Amino acid sequence: MKITVITGSPHRKGTSALLADEFIRGAKEAGHEIYRFDAAFEELHPCLGCDKCGMGSAPCVWKDGMEKLNPHMADADMVVLVTPLYYFTVSAQLKTVIDRFYANTYKFTGGKKSILMATAFDSNEWTMQALTVYYKTLAGYMQWEDAGMILATGCGSRSGIEHSEFPQKAYEMGKNL
Repeated sequence: MKITVITGSPHRKGTSALLADEFIRGAKEAGHEIYRFDAAFEELHPCLGCDKCGMGSAPCVWKDGMEKLNPHMADADMVVLVTPLYYFTVSAQLKTVIDRFYANTYKFTGGKKSILMATAFDSNEWTMQALTVYYKTLAGYMQWEDAGMILATGCGSRSGIEHSEFPQKAYEMGKNL
């Protein structure tokens, strides 16, 4: 399976980066082909809403890191979105990537599975509620089959998540695809 993992954290060794690392380790051990795109470390521009792309009939006006990601998104059998929780949704870095899907909507729609992995400091029962609604709406719109979520609440620090069950869950998710 071809899997595209998109991370949204500006912290290379942050909590969500650990989930991505462990998922990728498991998926590689299972023989899957992985492409990782770390959005926070790419030159990316927000969608202008100019519609010059016509939802894929022409290239996006921006020539940036999305040019590296787009072919992998088009070929992916699975898309894994990995983010720390930022004010109850994905990070700005991941949101920028998702908004830029617009220029390739038809190439990215349908025939894929998707996973959400997120980390949050808070552990209230409602902490991930808005994020999961956003993710399910995105997956529904893109006609992606939801293959699961790892919602690591109460993991506001690297040491906190390292001592939790969530890295193992991410590894097992990747390993058991």
